[in-house]
Amino acid sequence: MIDPNVRERLDALLAKGGRRILGIAGLPGAGKSTLAAALLAELGDLAVGVPMDGFHLANAELRRLGRAARKGAPDTFDAAGYVALLRRLRSPMAGETVYAPAFHREIEEPIAGEVPIPAEAQLVITEGNYLLMEDGPWADIRGLLDETWFVEVDDAQRRTQLLERHMRYGRERQAALDWIEHTDEPNARRIAATAHHADFHVRLGAWVAS
Repeated sequence: MIDPNVRERLDALLAKGGRRILGIAGLPGAGKSTLAAALLAELGDLAVGVPMDGFHLANAELRRLGRAARKGAPDTFDAAGYVALLRRLRSPMAGETVYAPAFHREIEEPIAGEVPIPAEAQLVITEGNYLLMEDGPWADIRGLLDETWFVEVDDAQRRTQLLERHMRYGRERQAALDWIEHTDEPNARRIAATAHHADFHVRLGAWVAS
């Protein structure tokens, strides 16, 4: 059972009818995917999850551009491609299934066409770091979302979650700490500066795992 305040906000969004798109933003390691998964479990077939991370540039392209050491920064995504998908999702066509990419941390690569979004899906939940940014193609995102929520979390807890995630997917502890300090945290500061644009702030609690 999700938090009653979150459920009330969700119900109000769904009550507007038609296709709705909910964006979930937050700092790296804040729990965006966790919140999205809880909402999807609550809503069942009414909703589909579309992660922004599916628009990571491939590792080969990041190496070609000299950006591999900054993977996760705004310019390491196909932001314009993500915006184009959101525009398409805003106006579903009867009988048409739209396909979105997904990101796999175990291989650190996006996979095209993995997420089907049927026309009858009432709610699309998309989550990612940069939904509230005002630079370049990212600036178009807010206008394509019906609401944007920002996930709040204790900073020490967030960094612990980040460390555990990096180590779970193959980094040694010191390498993970270095990545957090030099890549994740500069991104986090940039994202934190956008938090005031969110329509609703969510602090995760025990209800997410219940």
